[in-house]
Parts: sequence; structure tokens; C-alpha cells
Amino acid sequence: MNSRTPQLRAPVAPSLLAGACAALFASAVLAPAARAQTAAVAADGTSVFAPVIVTATRFPEDASKLPFGVSVITSADIRQAGVTTVNEAIMKLLGVPGRLDFYGGGDYSLDLRNFGTTSDNNQAVIVDGIKISEADLGGTRMAGIPIDSVDTIEVIRGNAAVLYGEGATAGAIVITTKAGKGVQRRNGGQAYAAMGSHALLDTRGGATLALGTLSLDVAGNHRESDNHRDNFRSENEGASAALQWQATDAVRVGASTTWDTLETGLPGSLTAAQYDDNPRQTTRPNDHGSLRNRRQGLFADAVLGDWRLGVDAGWRDKSLQSTGSSSYSYDINANTYALRARHTAALAGGSNALVFGLDRGDWARDVHGAFGSRAEQSSRALYAKDDYTFAGGTRVSVGGRSEHIEKTLDDGFSPLAIEDTERAWELGLLQPLSASTSVYGRIGRSYRLANADEFSFAVRELRPQTSRDIELGLRWQAGGTRAEVRAYRSKLTDEIGYDPNEPQPGSTFTGSNINFEPTRRQGVEAELSQALGSTANVRVVAAQRQARFTAGRNDGKDVPLTAKTTLALRGDWSFAAGHRVDAGVNYVSSQTPDFANACTMPAHTTLDLRYAYQWQMLEFAFGVTNATDGKYYTLAFRCDASGQTSSIYPEDGRAFTGSIRLQF
Repeated sequence: MNSRTPQLRAPVAPSLLAGACAALFASAVLAPAARAQTAAVAADGTSVFAPVIVTATRFPEDASKLPFGVSVITSADIRQAGVTTVNEAIMKLLGVPGRLDFYGGGDYSLDLRNFGTTSDNNQAVIVDGIKISEADLGGTRMAGIPIDSVDTIEVIRGNAAVLYGEGATAGAIVITTKAGKGVQRRNGGQAYAAMGSHALLDTRGGATLALGTLSLDVAGNHRESDNHRDNFRSENEGASAALQWQATDAVRVGASTTWDTLETGLPGSLTAAQYDDNPRQTTRPNDHGSLRNRRQGLFADAVLGDWRLGVDAGWRDKSLQSTGSSSYSYDINANTYALRARHTAALAGGSNALVFGLDRGDWARDVHGAFGSRAEQSSRALYAKDDYTFAGGTRVSVGGRSEHIEKTLDDGFSPLAIEDTERAWELGLLQPLSASTSVYGRIGRSYRLANADEFSFAVRELRPQTSRDIELGLRWQAGGTRAEVRAYRSKLTDEIGYDPNEPQPGSTFTGSNINFEPTRRQGVEAELSQALGSTANVRVVAAQRQARFTAGRNDGKDVPLTAKTTLALRGDWSFAAGHRVDAGVNYVSSQTPDFANACTMPAHTTLDLRYAYQWQMLEFAFGVTNATDGKYYTLAFRCDASGQTSSIYPEDGRAFTGSIRLQF
């Protein structure tokens, strides 16, 4: 419970689907979300997909056997699509809506299940076993992760609280690097260079050196661009290194380090009139921002008979400085430690897998300047999850987590603190219907507490947010087809968020972080990966979602900045030896930026095209994003008095990129 009631402080900076689903069902009765690399070619020449092994469950598992949905992006998917950041890959390949951030380094606020402005605080982000989610409203930076170092991106759809704790109601984004995958490394490397629109210059390189049982992975990148608006030029660079020892498949130990920097202009928002007149203009010509990130980690894995053990430790720091019309700077330091174990055994004619572990996290932020403050958070958690698979393939899963959380804020005037112990649980069932078809269901409870930016700007004590979550799914998998359809509902109690209409006692001003009246997220998600012969593939990810207030003064209104319909359609065709074309269409429906739903941000559709030619170790590629030169935006904050959308942050129009890659 709260040890002190927070006081108000200064605010901190802040039917297309039907057709798609019909296409899915026309192709097959809808299985796992991810398209892996083809493993073989059937007698009729059709590609046959290999099993998808995921590690988002904290130990390797076959995704088709899980009682919940996991979407997977592989390194091959990333390379063939020509995406340059983790955020871009998740948006374009999985259809997850994203909102452009204020900086020019390619970060987007991803929204797995329509949480709007608090999406980052309702989904966990994990890199090589270490949770890197921030404990404030500043956002978790993923664009700084070297894209060529990524092996897989796995997205758990829905409640991931048992495995990853606070703030995982919408799910988890689990990123595994090539060095962190846990397989024997081989000598090799690559170099990449690209030029394009807006004076783009992008260079990347990396190599693996394997010396017997030792291996070293290194990578570096530099990217600069004027970007698509005045005062939006950015320059970012980074590097990573991982050293590991792996004598056998049974034992692996290693260490890693990563850093990245970003220098960028901050062009500011536009009114509707300014956007219509010239979306490239800036309203903040002198604003500038800098970001610095560093991450270090130690890891170890061991297999001892029926036991598999893992230890992960991570230390990171982040610095931000914003100058110009307003100045703001802070430093973040965070430490994370995870001890995990898995025991597998035959039991009563079936098989049993027990996973349990301990998680510890400490986070601190120092805000500088005349109104400086120090915020701290610590968490200690114990979790356990047991999966029993009967001889016939039926799988029953049960898990629970207990987490003690403490959060404080001291600005030198009146320290604030909250402290609580929260619990998550889940119960899942998977039932095979045939060799190719299975159904599953899962229910559970998830939670989060207000962060320092929220409880320090609240007119009353903020209660813990809780959610009761349910998901039902159907999978189908055969040969070159994988498909899955999921229906879900999350009923939230005391959801935490900012309401600009909340009265401030004793003042004519309004606005505060509050516990909302009950809210509900529900929807249907469908995914299909289809091989068309041995030379072409199609991937479709479609969703129809609703995020709505179900009581109170906003009863029946949509939660701001939540899109009802999303669609990602991608196809590739290797039409001749060495030649390949890729195309992707992304659609996001209209959404409202305010609680009254008084105005809407228009829907938008983008088309990306890419051609690549492989000659021996070289790949030459030419790509165009937003090929139709659509005018759109993904972020706006309010409706003006005339009912028009305002505080708009425009997206880019048509842009070209030419690249060359050397793989050795």
C-alpha cells in the first residue's frame, strides 16, 4: 500500500480486416504467427516450414505447443525486408501500430494491444534475458540495438506477467541477439552501406571470430540523415561486443557490452493549418536533444541431467539532454539480475516441465536543474510455471508470480513513496484436434503500479492497476502453411493514466494522473504465413481491436490513440537466380487523440518495395518506402476548439534507399 498520499506536482514532458480474415480462412483453417526460414522442399516443389523454437518463455520451446500466441521475426526476415531498427521490424512485419517519438533516431512507441499513451508501461522489453523497460514515462529505447546483431524478435501477445512481472498486461517483446542465442559461433562477418533520401548515409559492420571454445562477436554502426522535417537532422552510432566460452552444448558463459548515441533536432508539433500548409516545417528551430545508452551483461547456461540452469545479470545507464525552448536532462542507472531453472521429466505417461526463478531489479533516475529530483524503484520477484503434456498431446499450464515493489521520488521538498506486493497468475490449456490443428485457451491476472512520473502528478493516491485476461486461439499448420487466429479480452480495474479533464482541487486548472473507471481491451488477431511454391511467400497479420471505457464520465468512449484495425501484408518472390523482390502494405485505421473523441487522426496506408540482387558474397538492393507518397501522421495530442486534430507530428513521404551488403 502507499506509504504516503502523493500530491499534485508540475507535469512531466509527456471493413478492411474482414477481407483480410476472409483471405486467411480461404487459405486455411487458421497456427503460429511466425514465418521461419524454409527447411525443405516437398515433392511437389512447395516449401515446408521448419518448427519455430522460441525463447520468450525463458527457455527454448516449440511455439506450436504453447497455450498462447507468439509472433517471431527472424534475422532473415529483417534482412530481406530492409528494415533498419527493431521498432520498424515489429511495425512493418507484425502490423503493430507505432507512434513516432520526438527524436529522429527511429524510435517508435509500439502498442501491442491498444494502451495508447501508456503502452510502453504495459508491455515488457527484454534483450538477451535482461528486462530493459524503463520505470518512467520516457519510453524504452530499442532503436539503438544494432539491427544486424539481432537473431530473433519474439512478441508474446497478451499477459506475460508471470514470466516478466509488472507492466506486462499487453505482452512482451523479447529480443535475442546472435551472440546471445546460445549456439556455437562460426567465423564470418558482414559490411553494409546505404545512401538515400534526406542525405541518408548508413554504414554497419560486424564479425564473429571463433577460436575453438571461445568466440567474439563485434558490431558497429553509424547513421546520419536530415530526416523529413526542418530541424530534424539526426546522427546516431553504436557498437557492441560479446565474448563467450562454450565447450559443449551443456555449458556456456559470457559477457557483453553495447553502447549507442543519438544527436537530433527536435522540430516540435504542428497545428492542422501548419500541417496542411507545409508538413516539413519546424515550430522549434533551436531545440536539440541528445541520448546516450550503455548496456553490459554477464550470462551463463548449464545443462545438468534433467536440469537446465541460467543466470543473467545486466547493468545499463541512459542519459538524455534536451535544450532550446525548454531544457530538461536526466541520467538513469539500472541493474537487473535473473536466476532461472527448468526441470523436465517423464511423469505418469506424459512429460512435465517445471520452470521457476528469481528476478531482481533496481532503477534510479536523477533529473538535473533547479527543479531536480531523484526517483528510485526496486523489485524482488519469485515465479514458477509448470507445464504437463499428456501422451495424447494435451498440455496443461499453470503459473504464478509474487513481486514486491518499492518506488520513491525525492525532489527536495516532500518525498513520496509507494510500496506493494502484487501477484500474477495464469492457467492455460492446449488441445490438439489433429496432427495439423490445435486449440488453446488461457486466463490470468496481471498488474502494474504507478511510476514516479505518474504518482508525483496525481490529485489522489493511485491504486495498483490490475487486469483479468482471457485468450482463445486456433492453430493450423501443414507443409508450407502456418496460421493462427486469437480472440482476447482484458478487463482492467483502476487503469492508470493521465486525464486532462480531471479537476484539480482548489484550482481552475484540470489534468492529473488518475485511476480510470473500468476499461476493457478486446479483439481478434489473425496471422498467416503461406509458401507459394518454392520461390514466393506471403505473410498476413490482421487485427480488429477495441479499447474502451466501460463506466464513468468517459463511458462508451474509445481510449485515446488506439487504432481499431491494423493490417500488415508482405510478400516476396525470387523470380530468377539471385533476384528477389519484396513488397509490404501496412494499414492503420483512424484513431482519436482525446478523451471526448471530438476529432480523429485519419487512417493511413503505406506501400514499401524492395529489389535485391545477390552476386556471390555481395547483395545490391534498392528500396522505396511509402511508395505512394502518402501524407499521414501517427502521433497527435489533442483536438482544437474547431474540432480539428492538433499537436501533430508528421511522418515521412516517399523515400529511396540504395544499399550494398558484403557477407563473408
